Amino acid sequence: MEGSLITLALESSCDETSVAVVRNGREVLSNIISSQVDLHKKFGGVVPEVASRKHIENISCVIDEALEEANITFKDVDMIGVTYGPGLVGALLVGLSTAKALAYSLNVPLVGVNHIEGHIYANFIEHKELKPSFICLIVSGGHTHLVHMKDYGVYEVLGKTRDDAAGEAFDKVARALGLGYPGGPLIDNLSKKGNKEAINFPRTYLEDKSLDFSFSGLKSAVLNYLNNNRQKGIEISVEDVAASFQQAAIDVLVDKTITAAKRCSVKKIVLAGGVAANSGLRELLTARCREEGFELKYPSLRLCTDNAAMIGCAAYYDYIKGYRADMYLNAVPNLKLGDK
Repeated sequence: MEGSLITLALESSCDETSVAVVRNGREVLSNIISSQVDLHKKFGGVVPEVASRKHIENISCVIDEALEEANITFKDVDMIGVTYGPGLVGALLVGLSTAKALAYSLNVPLVGVNHIEGHIYANFIEHKELKPSFICLIVSGGHTHLVHMKDYGVYEVLGKTRDDAAGEAFDKVARALGLGYPGGPLIDNLSKKGNKEAINFPRTYLEDKSLDFSFSGLKSAVLNYLNNNRQKGIEISVEDVAASFQQAAIDVLVDKTITAAKRCSVKKIVLAGGVAANSGLRELLTARCREEGFELKYPSLRLCTDNAAMIGCAAYYDYIKGYRADMYLNAVPNLKLGDK
């Protein structure tokens, strides 16, 4: 394909096996996602060993499907992009080992991508005109970060969670309410039927001027509310608990994001990560940005969850900045944003 750079990207950091073909960083030719949600539902969460084995079973078929949908063959691939952290070490190693084998056999460059960084880059796929700098709120099951992206690959982490990630808190509260897994979408849907002002759950802002997050106190407040009412035989409105909990969580997320944008004198705000699919968060952040005069961007629902297209986009920008990985690249389960 003349005049274009084709990236074959792999993502296997948790329980989605995903492979994408991306042209010139922002044009997605295919983005295949094989989810394991139904497999892990019965356990109430992701079982790392099960996830790893399923990635091994899926990866070759998902690669073939991605190439077929993009209407290319291996000989058209110019580079391989792959998630190498953070994530579940066994799951990461499946994608990473496959990516190394492909890069070696095809004699093309290998680029390792930070998974958190990938979530930010999902917005570049969705919004072709988007450029740094901007403030990005990254909210997922494993991560909650507030970041000033100053340029491609250049980040200042302004705040992050000190305990539970936002998505983790949603899953734990959903489990306590008997809703099942994954909890985020279930609580979001249930919240639409409840009264968000019914229960005054705490909003944790931490020290003055801190842009860090903490959701463990909010989670504990919900659990205490449920336990106290159950012990006293008081009827519990699951809808009201879900709505009140969600509102308490997103109030803090939105307030700190707006504060960060003002503090950094940045007019663009970007939302990323699995919890970016939360309708309450999208609506509140949209309203606040409109009131405060900020421009807001967020990805479509498919690009919020773990996917290889975002990894392909991030790999492209790393590649054109001169970054290459070698065959010694290893999985880094606790990889920090900005580390290479």
